Amino acid sequence: MWPENTDEKKAPHISMVTSQCRLTLVFFSLAGSGCGLPEIIVFILALVAGTGCSLTSKVLLEMESVGMDGEEKKFEKPLFQTLGMFVGMCAALVMHGLVISFRIPFPGYNHGKAKKKGYSNIDDDDDDEDDTDGPPQIPIWMYFLLIIPSLFDLAATALCMLGLMHVEVSIYQMLRGSAIIFVAILKHFVLRDRLRSFMWIGVFWNCVSIFLVGMTAMFGGDPEGDASSGKRPAYGVCLIMAGAFVQSLQYAFEEKVMSMEVSAPPLLLIGMEGLWGTIVCSCVLYPIAYALPGSDAGNTMENPYDTLAMLQNSEDLRFMFLLYFLSIFFYNMLAVLVTFMLNSVWHAILDNFRPITVWGTDLFIYYLITTSFGEQWTIWSYVQLLGMVVLLYGTAVYNAPNSGSIKLTGGITSCFCTADYSDLEEDFHGETASLTGNNAPVDGGVAPYQSPYQSPFMTPNTLAKRRKAEKEGKIFPKVSKSTRGGSFA
Repeated sequence: MWPENTDEKKAPHISMVTSQCRLTLVFFSLAGSGCGLPEIIVFILALVAGTGCSLTSKVLLEMESVGMDGEEKKFEKPLFQTLGMFVGMCAALVMHGLVISFRIPFPGYNHGKAKKKGYSNIDDDDDDEDDTDGPPQIPIWMYFLLIIPSLFDLAATALCMLGLMHVEVSIYQMLRGSAIIFVAILKHFVLRDRLRSFMWIGVFWNCVSIFLVGMTAMFGGDPEGDASSGKRPAYGVCLIMAGAFVQSLQYAFEEKVMSMEVSAPPLLLIGMEGLWGTIVCSCVLYPIAYALPGSDAGNTMENPYDTLAMLQNSEDLRFMFLLYFLSIFFYNMLAVLVTFMLNSVWHAILDNFRPITVWGTDLFIYYLITTSFGEQWTIWSYVQLLGMVVLLYGTAVYNAPNSGSIKLTGGITSCFCTADYSDLEEDFHGETASLTGNNAPVDGGVAPYQSPYQSPFMTPNTLAKRRKAEKEGKIFPKVSKSTRGGSFA
């Protein structure tokens, strides 16, 4: 059961949570108008679900139960959590089936028009495309193509789960933001999409934030406590950074295939990646982890039988895993709605709000609920707070000129740098117009499975290509970070 809270550790730093809430309101005001009550509610629910993903993941690693060897130990099962994430994503396949079968209105789906029953007038203009029973079927090869981003997601999540065992969840969440650095390098030097100068400035500030947060992880902990618990913060930082690099490979792959004329609906993308991840994790990774030597029960790297025993012996552990599963499912669904009801930039903003809410909730748990979980405020927390602010600033500079971003106008908030956004603003205004209504392409044609997303890392070069394709009447799918649902972190 949950330990009782100690009164001597009241919340001297809960004021930080209040300041974070004020920062959240500031970002909402920066995002401009156009957000009604439904949009704000969906955004907040997605933020709650995303925060729950990270927190329940860390709590699971810290909870204790009796294993198959009869000893009580921590539930340090990163591979099982990775499997749970993909199983949670598989639930999107059920939603996809319901949406298709019952023609339920959902973002990214166009069900077409039902065929007319009975007789029709002789002079009616028949349009075969309009009189379809629904959208055309997805080609078989599309289902197999989705195994590639699934493998990227699987490797990235497993690496980050291993790293999470060694660092605090707030540090873990911020280090995941380093993906934007690797994405920028890959896009510029591999995909040959030249980044603008202001984007490199944003990347520079993200590097500074990663340095500050990494310092906090390596020097801000308790050396004696880390040694006794087997935690190695520097090792954890390296694993998380490696996971972020693999995630950037996924983003680069997804953007590379955006020129394909066949797209898939968002729920199918999420569900199929979850299905492939579940198959690979169960049939490949788990047998390998069970065969390799390690510190888990039976001297294996991770013993699935010990995992089942620990779940059977702890009701609290089962309940927490259920929360973890539901958080993943609802976050994937709500992230789709956030991008559709607002735009893809809000999905990027959602990801950048999560370090704030994760850290604030972690402090709240430690000081007001139980000291067995959560995170304590230390002198190094001020360095981490500075790193978080720099991370938000660098990402806002990189995402310009979208809503909620920061333009470099030469003032003190722009670090006395300037940039020209005139051509980008024209393109993005046109993009916003093209994503309104029923997600129809610019020229009025209807993509059968038009996904309403664009990559938050999309460069002007890629955007120009897609705009040109749309003007030529081509279906230009937006397979991106937002569509895949992807790793919950």
